[in-house]
Amino acid sequence: MLWLKAFHIIAVICWFAGIFYLPRLFVYHAMAEDQATRNHLKTMERKLYRFISPFAVLTIVFGALLIAPNIDYYLQAGWLHLKLLFVIGLVAYHLYCGHLVKVFANDSNQRQHVFYRWFNEAPVIALFAIVLLVVLKPF
Repeated sequence: MLWLKAFHIIAVICWFAGIFYLPRLFVYHAMAEDQATRNHLKTMERKLYRFISPFAVLTIVFGALLIAPNIDYYLQAGWLHLKLLFVIGLVAYHLYCGHLVKVFANDSNQRQHVFYRWFNEAPVIALFAIVLLVVLKPF
C-alpha cells in the first residue's frame, strides 16, 4: 500500500508540474509577436502536454487502487467525495489545456494573455483544496 501511495504522489507531482507550466506557455504564446517564437512555443506546448498526460492517467489509476481495498470506508468519506470533485475538475482542465494546445497549434487563438494568466491560477486552488482535504479529512 505504501508503494501505491508513493507512486500516486509522484504521479500527482509530475502532473501538477506540467499543469502549472502549460498555461504559462499559453501566456507567452498569446504575447508572442514573431512566428519563430510562436512555432517554438507550439513545440513546447505539444511536448509538455504529451509528457503530463500519462501522469494524469497514473494519478487516477494509483488513486483508484488506493481506494479499492477500503471502498466501504471511502463511500462514506465526505472529504473524498469533495476531493474527487476537484480531481474531476482537474481532468476537465487538463483536457481543455489539450484543446488549447490545438488552438495555438492552428494559430487560431482569440484570447489575450490576461485570460491565460487567470486561467493559470485554477490548478493552484485545486491543489490547495485537495491537499487540505486529504490531510485534514474534515467531513
